[in-house]
Amino acid sequence: MHQKKTIGILLSLILLLLFLFPGAALADTGPQLNCKSAVLLDGSSGAVLYEMKGDEKAYPASVTKIMTMTLILEAVEQGSVSFDDTVMVSEAAASMGGSQVYLYPGETRTVDEMLVAIAVGSGNDASYAMAEFIGGTYDNFITMMNEKAKELGMSGTHFANPHGLHDENHYTTAQDLGKLAYHAIHLPHFLEYTSIYEYEFRPEPNLLTLWNTNRLLKWYEGADGIKTGYTSEAGRNLVASAVRDGMRLITVVLGCEERQAHFKESMNLLNYGFNSFSYKLLHAAGEEIATIPVSKGKQDFVPVILSREAGYTTTKNDQSILTEEISLEPMLKAPVAAGEVCGELKICKEGEVLFSVELVAGESVEKGGWFRSWGKLLKYL
Repeated sequence: MHQKKTIGILLSLILLLLFLFPGAALADTGPQLNCKSAVLLDGSSGAVLYEMKGDEKAYPASVTKIMTMTLILEAVEQGSVSFDDTVMVSEAAASMGGSQVYLYPGETRTVDEMLVAIAVGSGNDASYAMAEFIGGTYDNFITMMNEKAKELGMSGTHFANPHGLHDENHYTTAQDLGKLAYHAIHLPHFLEYTSIYEYEFRPEPNLLTLWNTNRLLKWYEGADGIKTGYTSEAGRNLVASAVRDGMRLITVVLGCEERQAHFKESMNLLNYGFNSFSYKLLHAAGEEIATIPVSKGKQDFVPVILSREAGYTTTKNDQSILTEEISLEPMLKAPVAAGEVCGELKICKEGEVLFSVELVAGESVEKGGWFRSWGKLLKYL
């Protein structure tokens, strides 16, 4: 009788808690993962949707190569190198151990081939060769890596090499790798390389076919990147990306012990994300937002468009009201290049900036002639 009374009191207390604090009582704590640290991010805004020991120090292993690829692709985007440029392999690069694509001293490969070797084959030798090529010197490239990390707000990260072989002075956090991955996936061509599953790197007679170590490309619907990593000190790491129904998620899973655990836990985290959140599209990429006057141009105004899609991931029952803030250059001076950054669209939630998207010129405007300038002046007068 006493036991039944005790159970009845406990049930009453539970019901009271559910009534008074329904959100707290039924709070979703997220998946229980068998790894040292992890984060889940919204691929459209970079917002953290789930975190487990995200700021804990960890060794990245070959996940390091996300930063190496980032600096290569940024150099291509800036025009300082091209995909067709040839890279000569040094003695130092060819002597790299661990994961490699067996480059030999004096061999030449294009930047495009080197990117495949890094993304698919996880080549330490290719990473070293590209560090020398992009940085001018190997040491200068390491400096570039750390400067980029600082720029991205990776405060818990320090790089000592471009490939990820263990070094006590080469470390990061799950939070920082999430920031890096978010930046990287928005670089042109990055996901094109990380989504390659098979690539014939050397033809006959010494055939070498590269197979992507990221098994999620075959095992998980919508997966298109990004990079695995393993050393005995780091454990098994995976930074992954997948998209479904317009929603992109990024996962970082570090320090798994079991052989396939980094794939399993990444899939668990992705499943949680796709089941718990939904994507809300606000503006399509290329949508015209405004116009800006152009000084001394062949036309007086240029359309301003979104540089990329504006959307965000939120809980499926979220009814929050968002506001938008647009900041634009008051005037552009001809010539204006299509894609030139001329403003920013901020999406705000409850007074705080949720994310922002660059606004760019939708078309080019050539410089107007002397007669046009005088004609405009006379018309004004």
